[in-house]
Amino acid sequence: MNPVRLRDFIKDKNGWYYAVAAYDNTSRIGSVLRYIPDSSGDRIDNSGIRYRKVEFDEAYQLIEKLHPEWVDLVHRIPNDYVAEVLKPDERIEAVAAQYPKAAKLVKTLRLPPCSFGVTGSLLCGLGGENSDIDGVVYGDAFRHAQKQLNRSFREGYIEALSEELWQTVYKKRNPETSYDEFILHEKRKFNRGQVDGTYFDLLYTRAYHDLPGFTMHKGTILGKKTIEAIVVDDQFVFDSPAIYEIDHPDISRVLSFTHTYTGQAFKSEQIQAQGIIEQHGNEKWLIVGTTREAKGEFIRSLSLLEQEG
Repeated sequence: MNPVRLRDFIKDKNGWYYAVAAYDNTSRIGSVLRYIPDSSGDRIDNSGIRYRKVEFDEAYQLIEKLHPEWVDLVHRIPNDYVAEVLKPDERIEAVAAQYPKAAKLVKTLRLPPCSFGVTGSLLCGLGGENSDIDGVVYGDAFRHAQKQLNRSFREGYIEALSEELWQTVYKKRNPETSYDEFILHEKRKFNRGQVDGTYFDLLYTRAYHDLPGFTMHKGTILGKKTIEAIVVDDQFVFDSPAIYEIDHPDISRVLSFTHTYTGQAFKSEQIQAQGIIEQHGNEKWLIVGTTREAKGEFIRSLSLLEQEG
């Protein structure tokens, strides 16, 4: 079987669903609890079992209470506790057959086989007719998907986000930047849109030949800092974490653990980033998204702001 990787889902022996949130999954699978059986739940799987979604804080509380030995930066599920692995790329035909709007997105993107899938509630068979579509694009196909999305917006086959929906996304993300600055960065990413009124996004995951991916571990905290630097490698700026390799006298890379600051800047652009400095071996990294809200932390493209200013 192919390795378990970011944005796959796993189902444990109790029927609980977890979103895989890490690449280093050899001994234990790094994930976050998302759906649990509940007789009064508002979601029904293909077997007629009711489920409900578990929010972030409750997920960590449940795991800490029931499986404290799994608690880490993410939940670390032992392999022998996993009943099933759900892979977006391997299940895309079944998902598209069940959800017509997902099928329309597949048709729009025109991606090669095994380079696209849908994760989240639709992958687990727990979605509704108007559930958001969490698209996953693998490796180099991501850049192609962005171009296809841009084309589809121009042709009117897929809808760009309305002003009202952009406002909703901004409030949900609640970033440290103004609304105008947020929109300026977001609109050039071409990773969000609507299919017949249903919201979708495109999430990057490494292709198998790009593995192993990032190993999730905390470094020694050295304090908070704001830096400016030039991006020298943008291959993984849409990954999780987003990785910006930079030219800076002290810091070798900026990492974002929040989706808000993925794809914020590209190669040769100057960025300003504020976050926590961690020591990793001989390197210092600036980390953005050290808390779920990422308060006081950000990444912005100074090049983009100057260009549009």
